[in-house]
Amino acid sequence: MMHTAPTLRLILTFWLFAACSLFVIAQQTAHSSGSEFEGDSYGETFAQESTSVQNQVSAGVAAAAPHEKKSKEKKKKSEKRGSFVVAPLPISSPAIGSGIVPVVGYIFPITRKDKVSPPSVVGAGGLITDNGSRAWGLATQLYFKENGYRATVFYVRGNLNYDLYGSGEFTGFKLPLVQTGEAFQAEFLRRIVWQFFLGPRAITGNSLITVEPNMSKQPLPPDVGLHTQLTGIGFRLIRDTSPNRFYPTSGTYFNFTSDFYSPDWGSKYTLQSYRASFDKYWSLSKSQVLVSDSYGCTTGGKPPFYMNCIYGSSNELRGYVAGKYFDRHMVTTQVEYRLALPYRLGVVGFGGIGEAIPGGDELLFQNNSFLPAGGTGLRLLLSKPYHVNLRSDFAWGKDGHTFTLGVGEAF
Repeated sequence: MMHTAPTLRLILTFWLFAACSLFVIAQQTAHSSGSEFEGDSYGETFAQESTSVQNQVSAGVAAAAPHEKKSKEKKKKSEKRGSFVVAPLPISSPAIGSGIVPVVGYIFPITRKDKVSPPSVVGAGGLITDNGSRAWGLATQLYFKENGYRATVFYVRGNLNYDLYGSGEFTGFKLPLVQTGEAFQAEFLRRIVWQFFLGPRAITGNSLITVEPNMSKQPLPPDVGLHTQLTGIGFRLIRDTSPNRFYPTSGTYFNFTSDFYSPDWGSKYTLQSYRASFDKYWSLSKSQVLVSDSYGCTTGGKPPFYMNCIYGSSNELRGYVAGKYFDRHMVTTQVEYRLALPYRLGVVGFGGIGEAIPGGDELLFQNNSFLPAGGTGLRLLLSKPYHVNLRSDFAWGKDGHTFTLGVGEAF
C-alpha cells in the first residue's frame, strides 16, 4: 500500500501562502503610510518603518498650520490611490523542498471613506524550489462595506515534485512523482451575527500524475498516468476575535469549510470534504503567548488518493512529511508557547498529538497508533507594527524530523 500527498491541495496551499504573505505586506504598507496609500516599494516600506511615526507626527503639526492646509489637500489629490509591492518570500517544505515564492501586488482601498475594511490586494506569485517544483498564480482579495463583505478569487497552475511513501511490505520505499495541474477558486463571504462570516465558494481543478523515469518496480496508485478533473461547490464559516491576525495574543479563531464534488457539475469523482479548526490565544505577559490549536478533517464518498486528509499538511502536525500518513479522517491537537525577545527575535516551543483514521473504523483511535510531534523554532520580526514574523521551525515526529520556513505564525 502506498501513501502520498494530495498535490492539488499542495498547489492551493502554495498560493494561499503567497496570498496571505502578500496580505501581510499589504497591512504593513497600509500602516507605514497611514490612511492614505503611497506608491512606495516593499523594501522602502521596511527601511522607513522606524521613522513612520515621526513622519506622521510631523505631518500632523504641519496640518495644524492654516497656511499649509491647502497645499496638503492638493498633495493628497495628487497621491496615488494604491501601492505596488514586490517581495521574494522564503519557503521550506518537507514535501516540495526549499525555495522562494516571489510575489508582486497592488494594494488599495475600495473607497477612501472606508476606514474599517482592511486594504484590498490584487497580485501575482510564483513558486521555485530546489526539487524542481514550479508554479505561478493570480489572486485578488477584496474587502468592502466597512468589512461587511469579503471576496477572494485565485487561479494557480504548476507542477509539483513529491515522494510516494510505501507501507506494509513496501515500508522504507518511496517513489518520486510529478503532478502537474491547475486550480481556480472563488469565495464570497458576508458578515452575519456575532462576528461570523458566511458565504459560498466554488473550486475547479485538474491534474496529471506521472512517475519520474528509472525508478524501481513498485505498485502505483490508481490515478498515476490519468488526467483527473475535480469540480466542487461549498461554503465557509469563520469567526475571528483576535486583535491581530498575524500575531494573536488573545481571542479565538474558528474556521469551517465544506466542499461537495459531483459529476453533475463536471467532476470525475463524487466526494465530500469537511475541515474545521479552532484556535485559542492566551496572553501570559507582554512578551509571552500560549496558543492551542484543534483540527479535524473528514472525507466522504469516493475521493482520489490525493484528496484524503493528509497528516503533516497545513502545520497539522509539524514533524511529519505531508503525505506519509493520510486517510479518510484525521484529528490533531497541539499547543505552542511563544516568547518575544529583544532585537526583533523570538523563540517558540510546541507539541501535539493526532492521528489519521481509516474510513472503516467506527470508533476514533481504535486499532490505530497515535502520531505525536514536538519541536522548537526561531522568529525574526519583519513588521513591528503588526508583529509579522519570519518563521523557522524544527520538529520531530514518530519516525523523522522536518524543517519549515515561512512568513507568519503556524496558527
